[in-house]
Amino acid sequence: MNSDNLPTTVGELRELAAGTDLDAAVAARAALVRLAGSQTTEVATAAAEALAATSIALEPARIDFGPVSPGTPRLSASVAVLGSPAALSSRLKVTGPGLRARLAGDQLQIEWAPGERALTGMISLDGPAGAADLPVTGHLSVASAGVPGAHLGLSSAGGADLLFGQSGFGSAAGADLPGGHLGSDSGGDADLLGFGLSGTAAGLPGADPGPSSAGGADLPGGHHGFGSGGGADLLGRGSGGGADPPGGGRLRFGSGEGADSAAAGGLGGGGGVGRSWRSITARAPRPARRVKGLIIAGAAAVALLGGTGIAAAVTFTGTSSSPSFVPSSPSSGPSPSASSVAPSAPTSPPAGPASSDRPAVEGTIRVGDEPEGVAVSPDSRTVYVANQNSRILSVVDLASRKVRSVTLRNTPRFVTVAPDGRRVFVSMYENDLSGSGVAVVDAPSLKVVGNLKTGVQPYALSVAPDGRLWVPIHGGRNVEIYSAAALRLTARVFVPENPHAVAFDTDGRRAFTPDHESSTVSVIDVRTDKRLRSIPVSTAPHSLAVSPDGRTVVVACFGANAVELIDTTTLQRRGPFRVGQKPQAAAFATDSGHAYAVNEAGNSVSVIDPRTGRTTATVPVGRSPRTMAVSPDGRFAYVSNGDDDTISVLRVS
Repeated sequence: MNSDNLPTTVGELRELAAGTDLDAAVAARAALVRLAGSQTTEVATAAAEALAATSIALEPARIDFGPVSPGTPRLSASVAVLGSPAALSSRLKVTGPGLRARLAGDQLQIEWAPGERALTGMISLDGPAGAADLPVTGHLSVASAGVPGAHLGLSSAGGADLLFGQSGFGSAAGADLPGGHLGSDSGGDADLLGFGLSGTAAGLPGADPGPSSAGGADLPGGHHGFGSGGGADLLGRGSGGGADPPGGGRLRFGSGEGADSAAAGGLGGGGGVGRSWRSITARAPRPARRVKGLIIAGAAAVALLGGTGIAAAVTFTGTSSSPSFVPSSPSSGPSPSASSVAPSAPTSPPAGPASSDRPAVEGTIRVGDEPEGVAVSPDSRTVYVANQNSRILSVVDLASRKVRSVTLRNTPRFVTVAPDGRRVFVSMYENDLSGSGVAVVDAPSLKVVGNLKTGVQPYALSVAPDGRLWVPIHGGRNVEIYSAAALRLTARVFVPENPHAVAFDTDGRRAFTPDHESSTVSVIDVRTDKRLRSIPVSTAPHSLAVSPDGRTVVVACFGANAVELIDTTTLQRRGPFRVGQKPQAAAFATDSGHAYAVNEAGNSVSVIDPRTGRTTATVPVGRSPRTMAVSPDGRFAYVSNGDDDTISVLRVS
């Protein structure tokens, strides 16, 4: 080749080096190495840039687990593996007491079992995309008082530290990660290791078999449930228990308050024979009940240190933008308790009609096939309904009862509307958890103007008073937060598994999310995007709502046939209060005088007095009701009936 052709050749080699053909990528990188030594400055520069772009890199560049209590079973973290696809063929070498690692998709998942020794370890990757080292540190501290468990939200600064919570988690039924571990602290290669019988590791070099347990908790932060004993059964979502911090940052685990961990099986027992972690494929979570395609997560009460490193991007029609992650401000110590942060001041109930003790059904409106999520426009004139089986968003004009349809890219699940009513957001995913994202619909034109690529299984999303979009990621144990205008991913808040919904207090200072499989409600500081604490509630909280006066949170506990009430000032809970069977959704009247629970298995809506917890009425609706939205004018509520393909119209005032 002559010098005139070299720049073009560099471009072609860069494409090959970034491709999925491993042999071609290796050969292309070798050629780029030679060209990087060219006497032609332009060629050498282009080749060096191509090598840098396709070389393996780790984000963040180091991990510090910080101070942890002696006897902590395990901590986990996840690091993004960047570069060309060839980087995922790297060999792993792990050194450091109690340190283990494995590659899962484009994530390097890391565990540390502290034992009685501090950690100064190293994880090295070496392969066709070059080499990278990840320093990992951690030290022991005096065990702090508090509830055993390990869940604390992110506290971070741009490009700096990400802070997770106090370790010291406990489990009522055995060890974390029964069944084996990838990686080794002996320095051997450890990028493939299967699980053997009874929770022991398949005998490959470098393996460290985990403790056998018939009912141990799931891998903290992971999604690899070789389920026996009712454990979590979310397989291979390409992430671990850590954050997804910005480039150049350092992942650090520190002290803070924990959360309960109750008995539930995950990776353990007698299942999972001879499985290679690399062979795991994603599949849907175990359904507690499935009606016409609805996936309902199981009610295993287990609180796990959680997170996902799933990349997030925004793709608008005709444009594409790269992921953006702006962490919150740093913390120099333990995360504050709820009492250390000024609670939101309850406001006077908004003006509007008085809600009724006994709402009446005034009729039904036929929509698409298997309606799930429902939302009402700010002017109370339009209802939006996400129809799962027909892949459409139904748009109901309430004055004319005319129904229009917006076709969506993937199966719609839940829907919310921006405060100005101009944009509608619809969470989507398939039953096999592919196609996870959020459709952005322009309300005036009813056109899909963009699709956000989110973490696995986005659930009941909501727009905060400040205009930001909050998306609970059921499969990732975190809530993704998108900026109001550009819809760029700006933060993640990690919570116990698995967040189902999000609601905000009146002044937008705090958010609440039900952690379905952990049986807790997480309280999040909206100003810092940090989880303050988690409040234990009854089994399998599926949804919640905050009263418009800001005083009360009602929580629909699917597995307990009950609701719980939380005082937003004291964060004290009341209940459980019995309602109908399998309450899936919660809502509030606009005057805060009544709360509602949608009972999916009872084909009814329970009306609750939030002062006493007493049910004032049980209103029959359609078959398999799913969600409920109250119109902002306070006059009507709308319930989606999944098996009837209708919404019920309730006069609530």
